[in-house]
Amino acid sequence: MNLVIVESPAKAKTLSKFLGKDYRVEASIGHIRDLPESASAIPAKYKKEAWARLGVDVDNGFVPLYVVPSAKRDQIAKLRSLVSEADRLYLATDEDREGESISWHLREVLKPKVPIHRLVFHEITKEAVTAALDHCRDIDEDLVEAQEARRIVDRLYGYLVSPLLWKKVKPRLSAGRVQSVAVRLVVERERARMAFKESVWWDLLGTFARQGGDEAFDARMVELGGRRLAQGRDFDPETGNLPADKHDLLHLGPADAEALRGRLTGKQGTVASLERKPYTERPAPPFTTSTLQQAANGRLRYSARRTMDLAQRLYENGFITYMRTDSTTLSNEALGAARDFVAREYGPDYLPPQPRTYKSKVKNAQEAHEAIRPSGASFPRPGAVAQALGRDAEKLYELILARTLACQMADARGQRVTLELDVEEARFRTGGKMLEFAGWRRAYGVSAGDDNGDDDKDARIPELAVGDRLELRALAAEEHKTQPPARLTEASLVKELEARGIGRPSTYASIIETILKREYVRKQGNALIPTFTAFAVTRLLEDYLGHLVDYSFTAVMEDELDSISLGKMDQRDYLEQFYNGNGKPGLKDTLARVEPEIDPREVCGITLGTWRDQVVEVRVGRYGPFVSMGDLRASVPEDLAPDELRLEDAVALIAKAAAGPRVIGKHPETGQPVYAKNGRYGPYVQLGDPGEGPDEKPKMASLLAGMELESVTLEQAMGLLDLPRDLGPDPRSGEPVLANNGRYGPYVQCGKETRSLPEGTSPLEVDLAQALALLAKPKERRRARARREPLKVLGPHPESGAEVKILDGRFGPYVTDGTSNASLPRGTTIEEVTLDMAAEMLAAKASAPPRKRGGRKKAAKKTAKKAAKKATKKAGKGRKKKS
Repeated sequence: MNLVIVESPAKAKTLSKFLGKDYRVEASIGHIRDLPESASAIPAKYKKEAWARLGVDVDNGFVPLYVVPSAKRDQIAKLRSLVSEADRLYLATDEDREGESISWHLREVLKPKVPIHRLVFHEITKEAVTAALDHCRDIDEDLVEAQEARRIVDRLYGYLVSPLLWKKVKPRLSAGRVQSVAVRLVVERERARMAFKESVWWDLLGTFARQGGDEAFDARMVELGGRRLAQGRDFDPETGNLPADKHDLLHLGPADAEALRGRLTGKQGTVASLERKPYTERPAPPFTTSTLQQAANGRLRYSARRTMDLAQRLYENGFITYMRTDSTTLSNEALGAARDFVAREYGPDYLPPQPRTYKSKVKNAQEAHEAIRPSGASFPRPGAVAQALGRDAEKLYELILARTLACQMADARGQRVTLELDVEEARFRTGGKMLEFAGWRRAYGVSAGDDNGDDDKDARIPELAVGDRLELRALAAEEHKTQPPARLTEASLVKELEARGIGRPSTYASIIETILKREYVRKQGNALIPTFTAFAVTRLLEDYLGHLVDYSFTAVMEDELDSISLGKMDQRDYLEQFYNGNGKPGLKDTLARVEPEIDPREVCGITLGTWRDQVVEVRVGRYGPFVSMGDLRASVPEDLAPDELRLEDAVALIAKAAAGPRVIGKHPETGQPVYAKNGRYGPYVQLGDPGEGPDEKPKMASLLAGMELESVTLEQAMGLLDLPRDLGPDPRSGEPVLANNGRYGPYVQCGKETRSLPEGTSPLEVDLAQALALLAKPKERRRARARREPLKVLGPHPESGAEVKILDGRFGPYVTDGTSNASLPRGTTIEEVTLDMAAEMLAAKASAPPRKRGGRKKAAKKTAKKAAKKATKKAGKGRKKKS
């Protein structure tokens, strides 16, 4: 028996189709061992070592400490048993560094006594697998060392720099070699938006047509009396002014534009020039990992993680070639398949005489792979993908197929038309493209390199000649404002990282996922918005550890890792230089030097300006960002983007906080003041001041949904403070029926039985009859009870047919089919969730092992019981006080 080991069960299932009964295919289910992730994972004999927490012996050649996670022990035992029965072992993990590393770990852990062969293929087809079996090789130790060096550098970076962030910024932060640079890119874009000064300019838009003709077109004024009108690109984004070298431009204001409109209205236009230039557009190269992520984000609105997950499934099921690649090369087999497809579907006119070839423009090209393309010598049809993997995967496959075909099709051809018209001394201009032969655009649709999903708009200009007279049918004065630099999206961040040679495209999805999870960045639509925490962390790293977030440093590191993979650089020498330095301080000495120099108050502050001689700044605190001015402070709303917080906004927040709580009135019996206040957990009312009355701590009560802090009345406040309300006794048990407002909203209670109040029913107004009717109903699950409108209805589940929708839950949005629930991953917006994606999430949740119940749960139950007793006691006090 020949044993073949791959990474995933899906890949194993597909590979089994092409191998005979003499082969057994099993999955390692990803990595089988790694550096320890926690103190509990460190073996007892190493726990006292100074380097144990790092998992790398930095004093003795940077030897890593690899441990097998408990979740992988059963699988390893199974693989060992199979290896003992096998005649040969084939390690068929992916062909990149990480795949090579997994194969090496399998060999080291399983210690097979049978011949070992490294099986490498870039697509899972019968032909590719058969060819790979005929050309097996040994494990490439240089590739393994390069991957190990990357893993060790990332561990040293993360485990040594992150604690510095905990001390100087706030707990639970993390730093990373590529992660921190990605955050810096997003922060720099937001800084540019914050520094941006808006400019306004005006121009005229005219509607022209032939005398008595029906076909009208628009043209915009660009010159007046020979002087070009200032446009958005002419203004300095940081000052909002025209630079000195552009003072000769004409900057129209509203009065100028309106006066000009009045003077030119009713005049005739004359064609001053008409230029037609032929153009050709070449197709873009076939997809690499990076360009696939960009195109899928722009066209399909898929996140980088979603794209890579779907691409992984397409690869493992034999529909596309390996999806982690920097290469734009296509094999002869692929070229033949693409050209046959084009000739058959579009005709011979769409085929160039010779196959097209492309050269990679990536700075740090990975090991030689083929570009991402449909697999095989005859490309699979999209319908087969939909049937096997769903519509989302089909759409991504269609995109890959279209790009592969387009890159082997003829150029698109057309004419660029530029038309200039004169109305007295004012010149108007319009233009556009007129497509004459679609070429590759028949398959791919948009212009080369443009994946925003919008086709070029062809101008509709009638046949005209210089000197023709035209009617000016309408003329409008229009105001324009300069726009700040666009925020980075996942696609543009990926593009920036790749252009600078930072990291590997195969890791970009996990990097973006990490910065979202760590709350350095949040998504608003498709845009990535940095948090104030990201500003503080980036400033600390820039000011004190600048080389670690320097773009060239990170790119050079990729070159050095490539040198290790090619056997040109020694791994230990490289790690020694990174950690201990080589003529200049390494990471260890640099951290020791800068830690005492870092002032948390300095790095955690963003100065907004000066107000009445006092500095106003945003600061990052333990419980979130706040604005400060002298001794005054105010919290910053969570959903406020950094570029939206201006000096005047900060001053207004501080003024509101400084005004203190609003005094609603006085308690009718005790005379104590009643306040409306805003706290960490939202708006609430408070009776009295600390130290007054029978209790040292004043009584407080949260506002109900729909109540506003500025408008809550004394009567409402007293009602809230008097909760729980005693509605009367239960006719059957005699126990009191109470109405109250709790952590999960308003509810009624009788003994141990509780029921949530329906939406719109207030605990201040519910009566005994309503409460008894609710208590008489069977208790429902909390989520089933909340009959809110769904945030989005996705459609029937592909297997069960049950309606799948997104609801808003206690911990945020989640998908449900009425039986299972699955929370949306952090950073995933409601808009980008599709039916297929939701079905996958629900399937993953259903197949996940049940959570173990241990001592911690019992302790939590005891705590809950204590809290319940305390609440009952407090409710009794409230009733006694009221009577």
